[in-house]
Amino acid sequence: MPDLSVNFAGIKSPNPFWLASGPPANCGEQVMRAFDAGWGGAVWKTLGEPIINVCSRYSSVDLNGQRMMGLNNIELISDRPLAVNLREIAEVKRRYPKHAVIASLMVESKRESWQEIVKQSEDAGADGLELNFGCPHGMSERGMGSAVGQVPEYTQMITEWVREIARTPVLVKLTPNISDIRVAARAARRGGAHGVSAINTINSITGIDLDTLRPRPDVGGLSSHGGYCGPAVKPIALNMVQQIGADADARQPVSGIGGVSSWRDAAEFILLGCGTVQVCTAAMHYGFRIVEDLADGLDNWMREKGFATLEDFRGLSLPKVVEWKNLDLNFKVVARIHEDKCIGCDLCYTACRDGAHQCIHLDRGKRPDASRITTTPIPKLDGPMADNRVTPLHRIPRVDEAECVGCNLCALVCPVENCITMDRVENGLAFQSWEQRNI
Repeated sequence: MPDLSVNFAGIKSPNPFWLASGPPANCGEQVMRAFDAGWGGAVWKTLGEPIINVCSRYSSVDLNGQRMMGLNNIELISDRPLAVNLREIAEVKRRYPKHAVIASLMVESKRESWQEIVKQSEDAGADGLELNFGCPHGMSERGMGSAVGQVPEYTQMITEWVREIARTPVLVKLTPNISDIRVAARAARRGGAHGVSAINTINSITGIDLDTLRPRPDVGGLSSHGGYCGPAVKPIALNMVQQIGADADARQPVSGIGGVSSWRDAAEFILLGCGTVQVCTAAMHYGFRIVEDLADGLDNWMREKGFATLEDFRGLSLPKVVEWKNLDLNFKVVARIHEDKCIGCDLCYTACRDGAHQCIHLDRGKRPDASRITTTPIPKLDGPMADNRVTPLHRIPRVDEAECVGCNLCALVCPVENCITMDRVENGLAFQSWEQRNI
């Protein structure tokens, strides 16, 4: 059986699936239920000086019937007393000694404040610390969160303060609300961090109610920018994780966060170098038992690929992401439409004609099985016309391969799997890449 256990920056857990710091890890009762469901670790909802939260706090972006494709929140750190949180951390570690419990921390930028809460968290039994330098709303207005993470000097300085006293591994949670996340990752590494968590939420306003004209979420008629998360942010998170892993000065253990809602998502983060993956929105949407699908799916995939441990494939995709100038120019792909699968929807034709390179044409027809294009049976005809009845024609798109640039748009919009394939053809160029062309 594949071994899903991890030792991430010195923090051990039975699998790489951790609850991210947020509502699902708000209290000990939740974390213990999560561990019972199969989660390997949990990053406690951020501790600091208790605050008062507003309501409502969440809003979402839905897409084609899918709820919460993206989730926006304006909730701040824990509003529960610090002493209560610390007592519950101690109880969770007493009951679940083999699971990872990481304390997420955020206090004012004073050495004594940081070192005091570090001591309290470690005394409670936390296996590690995550310094929250990423929260983009509310706390940043108070000089914390992303207000720290956006300034490399502050990131390094506070990380150094924590390392002066910390006895457990120190992770720095990075903000994506920055022009180059590698700068912040380098600062965390210079400060002595054992690793980073990436990414935190993205500044956002999810929408406005067109009846009331109030932005969402609505707090007494007003709103504020919040942190965006969920499946919609995964491509951004993957890019930033790759940037950290590919930079020699920023490279360090990474706990991947951002839109993980399936085992496939988790595998992608690990392939780009992550040692663990953190999940928040999916747990909020589907509950803690989603971890069963995460673990089973990853286990089955590893079996199929012959991977015995996570280390067998961690980071394997990192070398496959290169600068554009190093991409191979010595071949092209062209679209091939397979007539036996075409349903005559014309989406590829419209997309190519209006949004791409005008290489798909509608100038031929086909008599298909009518049941493939309509659920209404063709009425039977009586009398002399019965023998002459034919099924209706529908148009079959044709690709002008000489004009096709291989952009993939037609295959992306086609609703039938493998109806359009992108097939490789050589183009006979004498150089392999833009870089070589200019040598």
